[in-house]
Amino acid sequence: MGSPKLVLVVSGKRKSGKDFVTNLIQARLGTETCAILRLSGPLKQQYAKVISDARRKSDVEWFQTYYPEVTQTVRITASEEIRKQRGWVFTPGVDDGVSECGLDEGVSFDWIIHNDGERQSLEEDLRKLMEHICTLI
Repeated sequence: MGSPKLVLVVSGKRKSGKDFVTNLIQARLGTETCAILRLSGPLKQQYAKVISDARRKSDVEWFQTYYPEVTQTVRITASEEIRKQRGWVFTPGVDDGVSECGLDEGVSFDWIIHNDGERQSLEEDLRKLMEHICTLI
C-alpha cells in the first residue's frame, strides 16, 4: 500500500459539525479504509485520509501541493443559529481570527456539506460525496 487514493481536507466554523461529519464519513468507509487525522498527525498508509480541521489557506495549499491528484476540499456549513444551539458563543479574537475566517474567501471547495440540523439534507450531501469517494478508492 502506498500513497492515499484520496485526501479530503475538511473545514468549517467552530460548532459547524466537522468532527460529526468526518466521523460519519469514516463510519461509512470503515477504519481499515479511512483514517481521520488532525493536521498535527502523520499521514499513515490507508486508502483515504480525512483531515478534519483545516483552518487556513496554507493548510489546504499544503495538501494540494503534496497530494495534488487526490486532494478534495470539503466545507461543512451550519448557520449561526444552529451553531449557537450546539454551544457556540462568539469569542472576539477567535471567531474573527484567521483560524476561523481564513477559508471564508479565496478557496473553491469541491464539496459543501450542509449541517444545519436537517438530517435529510445532510444525508443527501453525504450520499453524493460517498458515491464520489467510492469511485476513487
